[in-house]
Amino acid sequence: MSETFRALLLEESDRKVHGRLAELELDRLPPGEVLVDVRWSTLNYKDALAITGAGRIIRDFPFVPGIDLAGTVASSADPRFRLGDEVLLTGWGVGERHWGGLAQKARVKADWLVHRPEGLSLRQCMAIGTAGFTAMLCVLALEEQGITPERGEVVVTGAAGGVGSIAIPLLARAGYHVVASSGRPELEAYLKELGATALLDRASLAQPSKAPLDSARWAGAVDTVGGATLVGLLRSMQYHGAVAACGLAGGAAFEGTVFPFILRGVRLIGVDSVYYPAADRPAVWARLARDLDLALLARMETLLPLSEVVARVPAFLEGAVQGRIV
Repeated sequence: MSETFRALLLEESDRKVHGRLAELELDRLPPGEVLVDVRWSTLNYKDALAITGAGRIIRDFPFVPGIDLAGTVASSADPRFRLGDEVLLTGWGVGERHWGGLAQKARVKADWLVHRPEGLSLRQCMAIGTAGFTAMLCVLALEEQGITPERGEVVVTGAAGGVGSIAIPLLARAGYHVVASSGRPELEAYLKELGATALLDRASLAQPSKAPLDSARWAGAVDTVGGATLVGLLRSMQYHGAVAACGLAGGAAFEGTVFPFILRGVRLIGVDSVYYPAADRPAVWARLARDLDLALLARMETLLPLSEVVARVPAFLEGAVQGRIV
């Protein structure tokens, strides 16, 4: 008999997506040079869209979701990876177009894998995951734009979510004065423990305004929300401020004006982690290993068995997730 493995399998009927735990044979895995024994994965907003069918992320069924995975190499046709190597994967369309990490096995392209960074366990790598990798890219983007701590306040929207929960301690440790924007005032103590100095009601950023510009407050911003929140951020940026935008939980439409760009020289930096160059990824992970407080990382982590994934994902769409789910 061929070897089998457990996986969260998505199937579609009547244009509705259904997820169940299934026992699958190895030969059902898609092609790739490296077979990974998956030890840990994560849940992300994109996973929730895929598993519920809300975002039509998945086009071909049956399908195994999960945009992140970490584990050990079980077999490899690529000399860069040997039996027993500890590896991780984020991005590259895995969990969207290629079977993903919510399973005990994954077969993937060698170019998509990163060796486990020194200083982080596989579990910690997944507590970071795509969300933390994206948060680090946002911090790097602000640094590249010359946004230093001396410039003033930096605001993080969607602060209690995965990206926000990691962006806050990264920025705070680098010396920034961080304001957390959230619609969940009951999490103020949690966000301040991560390093925020103040909590801002998310509704205040999304308020419509007839003025082309608001009072200049923010030196920089990490925006995971998009929509009206991003428009409000841009109106209230300082001269030559910068926004690192990486999400659309509040909507994909952009109904702003060019005034922040042409009157204050505000810079809007798009941050993509899916196709970030493979050659540059180890340096980003090394920076995370160096700068992220692992005690705080453990504080924001929630462990979940594979059997409870389907029941948990609606909370993402309701904006009720705190920190990182591993």
